Amino acid sequence: MNYIVAIKNNQTIPLKDIPEQSYTTFLETNINLLKDRDDRHCVNYFGFGVGDTVRLFCCIADDSMHQIYLSSCVINKGTTLNSFSKFNLNFEKFEREISENFGIRYTDHPWFKPVRYPFNRFDKSKSISEYPFYNVDSEELHEVGVGPVHAGIIEPGHFRFICNGEQIMHLEIQLGYQHRGIEQLFLQKKSLLERTILAESIAGDTTVGHTTAFANLWESLAGYQSPEDLQFSRTLALELERIAIHTGDLSALCTDIAYQLGSSVFGRLRTPIVNYFQEWSGNRLAKGLIRVGKTNFPYNDQLAKRLESVFVAYEPDFNEMCTKLFKLPSALSRFERTGVVTLDEVKSIGTVGMAARMSGLNRDIRLSHPHNLYTTFEHQPIIKHHGDVYSRAQIRREEIWQSINYIKSLISKVPEFKRVVEPDLKPQANAFALSLVEGWRGEICHCAITNDKGELALYKVKDPSFHNWLALAQAVRNNEISDFPICNKSFNLSYCGHDL
Repeated sequence: MNYIVAIKNNQTIPLKDIPEQSYTTFLETNINLLKDRDDRHCVNYFGFGVGDTVRLFCCIADDSMHQIYLSSCVINKGTTLNSFSKFNLNFEKFEREISENFGIRYTDHPWFKPVRYPFNRFDKSKSISEYPFYNVDSEELHEVGVGPVHAGIIEPGHFRFICNGEQIMHLEIQLGYQHRGIEQLFLQKKSLLERTILAESIAGDTTVGHTTAFANLWESLAGYQSPEDLQFSRTLALELERIAIHTGDLSALCTDIAYQLGSSVFGRLRTPIVNYFQEWSGNRLAKGLIRVGKTNFPYNDQLAKRLESVFVAYEPDFNEMCTKLFKLPSALSRFERTGVVTLDEVKSIGTVGMAARMSGLNRDIRLSHPHNLYTTFEHQPIIKHHGDVYSRAQIRREEIWQSINYIKSLISKVPEFKRVVEPDLKPQANAFALSLVEGWRGEICHCAITNDKGELALYKVKDPSFHNWLALAQAVRNNEISDFPICNKSFNLSYCGHDL
């Protein structure tokens, strides 16, 4: 009997083609898929409620075979099960969310706590004010709480440190303070434009990444193959977004080590990149740029020449500032061996994107499950091996160089943009679709299920931060508490992308 079905990225299949198993077989199948395999990981695991039952869907990516393995299982709400997480920690947050949404309990989950506190959670008696923090009864150790209200524009999240003097022994990160009900709104809103705007609003610093995932998925659901000009726009915008955010993050890292020159220069250099989005699409975060089946802002040779001039001004200053920063003894003393996460730890946690590549784990959707024009690239991910702040800073610097080269290659031959009437894209009925996109932060996954009328019955969003917050908690262990800001900024994870 086939317990799984294999699909490609951005592929839609009939819902009935996804095998249903007993829970015992479902658990064994997916645990065995990941056993001793660094080239496989869970890209999504979620429940779909139907009456008093829940159909669980597990999506395992095989990076070497460029496939995603799908399997499912039907259980009753409120039931008690053995956990996947006992055997593989990659599943721990997925199972916590399933429990929170459907009242499923696990007999052997290693960290069985609420994860989001959504408005439609199964047990509304559980309050975020009563979150069960891990604590230690000791006269030598003390606790330090940071947040949930932060200075400046930082989003709400609570960080509870257990310290021995200045040394961090343990950090627990509590999120779940802001919810817009994004996934439910995808079902409630009926127009394609409204849903596209929702995708743009999942995480403000990843507008292009999430909207591209939505557009790719919707076109797949409708059986529409977007032309080269749309693929061009999405790929170009993804790499511009990567440059803009990485540049801003280098500025933030300099701020946290009191290196004002680096903070000012990198901060200034981010501005012309986001301003270019405004010239192209009328919005500095690229809202309005990515649309399903069309574009309202065709690219042209004049825009290409303008972007070349942006890089002419950007590159010399960026390279000079990088030379100074990465040779500055005081900066290196703060970056090197600070916030280390080992290769074994990132494998155990199941990190994605830069938070995987920083420790030698080659995990990059542009290579393993390429989308848009990445199918034509010979992409080589930037890999580092020390898992510290320095590695994360190096990845940003080198990915910026790489992105500039990709963009120069793209704009050397701008495709012809044809103004076409927006196609009538109606999703297939009783279908399942999955879209993976490599955003600047890492792997984005959108999944959708339609009913027998072709209407959305479920829309599931996973931001890369969902995987990576635990890596930050691990990174700060045995560091001084004064190093927390630089560790935090070196990951730059999303609060709203997690809470939804």
